[in-house]
Amino acid sequence: MTIPGPEQAPRVLRVLHVEDAELDHQLILAQLLRAGLKVQVERRDALPAVLEALSQPWDAIISDYNLPGYSGLDVLEALKTRQLNVPFILVSGEIGEDTAVAAMRNGASDYLLKNNLNRLAPALLHAIDAAENERARRAADQELIKSKQRLHELAGHLQTSVELERAAIAREIHDDVGGSLTAVKFDLAWIDRHAQEPEVRQRVAAALETVNAAIDASQRIMHNLRPAILEQGLVAALQWMTARFERRTGIEAGLRVGDERLALPPGVPLVAYRTAQEALTNVSKHALATRVDVELSLDSGVLTLEIRDNGRGMGPDDLAKERSFGIRGLHERAATVGGWVDLSSPPGGGTSLILTVPLAQDAIDALDDATDFGKDDATSIWGRV
Repeated sequence: MTIPGPEQAPRVLRVLHVEDAELDHQLILAQLLRAGLKVQVERRDALPAVLEALSQPWDAIISDYNLPGYSGLDVLEALKTRQLNVPFILVSGEIGEDTAVAAMRNGASDYLLKNNLNRLAPALLHAIDAAENERARRAADQELIKSKQRLHELAGHLQTSVELERAAIAREIHDDVGGSLTAVKFDLAWIDRHAQEPEVRQRVAAALETVNAAIDASQRIMHNLRPAILEQGLVAALQWMTARFERRTGIEAGLRVGDERLALPPGVPLVAYRTAQEALTNVSKHALATRVDVELSLDSGVLTLEIRDNGRGMGPDDLAKERSFGIRGLHERAATVGGWVDLSSPPGGGTSLILTVPLAQDAIDALDDATDFGKDDATSIWGRV
């Protein structure tokens, strides 16, 4: 508890005293005043009056053990039931060690004997200070939870904003750049048909080749920005992606789908597509793999997408890098649709990235009951990110 400064008024402590004997109450009050404490002590003896008093704000509760029809432990249990973080000090004329230990285990701050009250004031101040620190810690924890939630919402908003911006850029490339390149291609084709000089036709052929390359590049950029293939469904998009990945990199790519007619909520296909896209990009850049397998399944209302390769695998240091934002971005992206990402690298080599998205409410409830999201097995390295 903060000690008041010279110009600060002493704090008046509100103390509830659960005691049936007026003489013992006066002894407790005199002991606190003798210690120099500013206190406002109210005595209650009957259990209904005590329980009613618990609805008021108190800095601490001092309770006798033996009371008419109940005990101090009953008052302590009422505090726990109401989830009140109020310091509780048990004072008794005679209390056994087992009873004292049981009281401390149930949340009592301290226990004293009535024939030795010299320690009452220090014990009271210590208990109040510990309770205030605990309240401050809980408030900080709640603020941290709120801060994390706001950060998560911001990450989700940024992911959505990025996708909207990508879609806008893709439309501009299609409408402006693509249209202009196509018009140039038609003009070059007309010149090629009407030109007589071999040098001109040779230059036109070279220009057509450049324009065709630019058109292909613009289409590739549009697909990366906003995959139009997703309009045909996630399965078709993954088929196109794996086939294109194999042609571009020379790494053998396989796709296995449990059901080709998947009915998915809005947002989920794009998250799954981006997850596979990021995973395949990492495989081509870092894995040194010769084969990658993509598996998509929907079972019991849970969508699972796994991308695994036979490459060199990943160690804890790979994900401990300060700028390893790719996997963290996947985790945030998955969270926008209520899913999560798990990344593991078995001792034998290779890497497996699994996206899990519960779609049905009963599946979400079942996972909440049965899944320990904090568990990190021997091969998992996602928990170290």
